[in-house]
Amino acid sequence: MARRDLLSELATRRLCCDGAMGTQLLALGLKGGECGMLWNVDRPADVRAIQDAYRSAGSDLITTNSFGGSSYMLNRHGLVHRVEELNQAAAQIAHAAAGETGWVLGDVGPFGDFLEPLGETTPDQLRDMFHMQIEALLAGGADAILLETMSDPAEAVVGIEAAKASNPSVPVIVTYAFQKTASDVFRTMMGTSVKEAIQQATDSGAQIVGANCGTQLDLKDYVELAKQIVAVADHAHVIVQPNGGSPRTEGDGTFYDATPEQMAATTLQLLAAGVKIVGGCCGTASEHISAINRAIKSVNAAHGLRSKTTLSN
Repeated sequence: MARRDLLSELATRRLCCDGAMGTQLLALGLKGGECGMLWNVDRPADVRAIQDAYRSAGSDLITTNSFGGSSYMLNRHGLVHRVEELNQAAAQIAHAAAGETGWVLGDVGPFGDFLEPLGETTPDQLRDMFHMQIEALLAGGADAILLETMSDPAEAVVGIEAAKASNPSVPVIVTYAFQKTASDVFRTMMGTSVKEAIQQATDSGAQIVGANCGTQLDLKDYVELAKQIVAVADHAHVIVQPNGGSPRTEGDGTFYDATPEQMAATTLQLLAAGVKIVGGCCGTASEHISAINRAIKSVNAAHGLRSKTTLSN
C-alpha cells in the first residue's frame, strides 16, 4: 500500500499545515543571529519535539527546519561546507515526525540577497544554490518543495526551475510575503502585485501558491489577500499561512496576540474563500494549529470529505 501523493490528496480534501519554526526555536533558547539549522545536528530532539507537537495537533504537512539553508545564507555563519548535511538532516527529522501518513515540505527561504541588476547574483548562480539545497532536502525525504516568504517572482521562478531539475514530478509550493500599501493594495517588498506574483509562479510550474508572513497584516487582511490569490491562481491550489496576528514590539521582544479561537475563525473564512491548505507562520504554536485543524476537519466533514489521510494502491 502506498500513500497518496500530495496533489492527489488535495483533490479530495483540505489539509492542515504546521506553524512557526523560528519563533519556536527562539522559545527553546536559540539566540538572535545564531543559525537555527545547526540544531538539526546539534539538538535534533528539540527540532523533532516542535514538529511532533504540530503533528499531534493535526498537521498533515510538516515543514523542514531549513529556511536559511542556501549556501549564501549558511556562508554568513561559516557553514557553507555543510549545506548538504544540514538540509538532509532537516528533512530526515521532519520525515520522522510526519510518519507514514504525513507529508514533508522541504523549506527553501529567500537566498539572502538580490538578483541582478539590483544585486550581483546571476540567475544561474542562484539556480545552482537552490539546486544544491533542494537535492539534499529530497535525499532526506522531502515530499514537496516549499519556496516560502518570497518577494521577487524572479527568485521564485529560479527556485521552481531548480526543483523541477532535481525531480520533474515533485510538487512545488510558492508562497509570497505581501504587505499592504498606504492605498490598501497588497504588494511584495519588490512592489509586485498579487496577480503578477502568483501568475509568474503558476506559469513556471508551481502547483500550489499562496502567502505567508505578511508584514503588518492582521487576520482580516489575510482573508482579503486569500480572495485575491484564489481569483488568479487558475488551476493551482492555494495555501495561506498567516502570522499569529499583526506583530507588536515591546522592548526587545516581538509579540503575536492572535488566539487559537481567532485563528480557527479566520481558517473558516479562508476555506470559504477557496483556500485548500491553512497553517501558521510567525507567532503560531501547536495550540493555534490544533484550532486550525479542528476548523478544517469541520469543513471537510460538512462537505462529506475524508478527515484522515488514506492509503491507496
